[in-house]
Amino acid sequence: MLPDKVKLLASGLAVVGAIALFYMLGDSSVLLRALVVVVGVIVAAGIALTSEPGRVVWQFALATRTEVRKVVWPTRRETAQSTMIVIVMVLVVGIYLWLLDAFSFWAVYDLVLGLG
Repeated sequence: MLPDKVKLLASGLAVVGAIALFYMLGDSSVLLRALVVVVGVIVAAGIALTSEPGRVVWQFALATRTEVRKVVWPTRRETAQSTMIVIVMVLVVGIYLWLLDAFSFWAVYDLVLGLG
């Protein structure tokens, strides 16, 4: 347990160090500074993946990729039809709410307050 905490701490320090080095190299080219951060994040990820929580996250990512490959994605036509249904329903509900609001305004303004 303790070695895992040390590895995760080292990983966090690698990211913080890369960001600090990014700002310390303020006069250098942006490409070099960005490369320092990218290398720092890669090193941090490598250190984190050697810990038990890192291995668990990696296994989860692999399982997620496997499950995404099993998904049956809708065709272009199905997507277009679903989108049209959503647009029509939004319009229908919008008109219904507008009518409900207009009726409520009329009822309160004319019937309750007597200002009509």
